[in-house]
Amino acid sequence: MQSDIKTVDQYFDSLPEDRKPAMTRLRQVIKDNLPEGFTEEMSYGLPGYVVPHALYPAGYHCDPKLPLPFVSIASQKNFIAVYHMGVYADPKILDWFASEFPKHSKAKLDMGKSCIRFKKPENIPFELIGELMKKMSVKDWIGTYEMAFRRK
Repeated sequence: MQSDIKTVDQYFDSLPEDRKPAMTRLRQVIKDNLPEGFTEEMSYGLPGYVVPHALYPAGYHCDPKLPLPFVSIASQKNFIAVYHMGVYADPKILDWFASEFPKHSKAKLDMGKSCIRFKKPENIPFELIGELMKKMSVKDWIGTYEMAFRRK
């Protein structure tokens, strides 16, 4: 569920009270652990962490006017989601995350392609999410993205 909210702070202000603590902590964990170069902005109606055009002028292949997305977070109706494109594009990172998850959470891993879903905020493995954020630099992500998604 995307929003038409214009800023990340407005998005967080609009969250239900029961979701604010977990979402705020998730935001901070991401900001504290993402490598230098990614920027925070609204992306597809969600708080996102992107490679800005200043670092990757080509932008996102689906819409080159948009910066290259990397991670987004969302408070959806029935879960909190982390959308991590590196997990989707790099099998090594996916394998690492899937093998580490049980060491950090009692919940069963609930994933789609890039979407990691948490039905209960108390089951979010914040430390593991922080480690995941460190797995790809901007340069790594651009290289992986170009190999996986850009058609030459």
